[in-house]
Amino acid sequence: MSRLLSATRYIAFIPVVCIFLTATALLLFGAVSSVQTIIEVVAAGEFNSKVGKALLLKSIEHVDMFLLGTVLYVIAMGLYELFIDDTLVLPKWLEIHDLDDLKDKLIGVVIVVLGVLFLGHAITWDGQRDLLNPGAGVALVIAALAYFLSNKKAK
Repeated sequence: MSRLLSATRYIAFIPVVCIFLTATALLLFGAVSSVQTIIEVVAAGEFNSKVGKALLLKSIEHVDMFLLGTVLYVIAMGLYELFIDDTLVLPKWLEIHDLDDLKDKLIGVVIVVLGVLFLGHAITWDGQRDLLNPGAGVALVIAALAYFLSNKKAK
């Protein structure tokens, strides 16, 4: 019976594969979208502040997509490492020894993604919309996550 229960850990291979495929799709989509954006800007042949601002906004969207793809990749690798094979040769920063390590990495990247999302709002701000409410919301979430991380490390 214990052998059967031990073998059930391989069921974690299902989310690992799905999350890895989703991460790959996001990274590929971001790469294709980045190249398309560059081609569109060059083909337009128009270089002014309006085009520059649009390019900057698209670039932030691409960064956000790449970050989310990277988050999914880290989660997939972490789950694989935790449940299936902890002997993978990985960079020190990507080594995950327990679920808390995986949560810490996820929280760290979520903080960065939230910052990038707000940066996109700030760049496209037209002076009309309220920027304080989304900014305060993002700041509160980031502060709560940072507090959670700092309290955990203090213990």
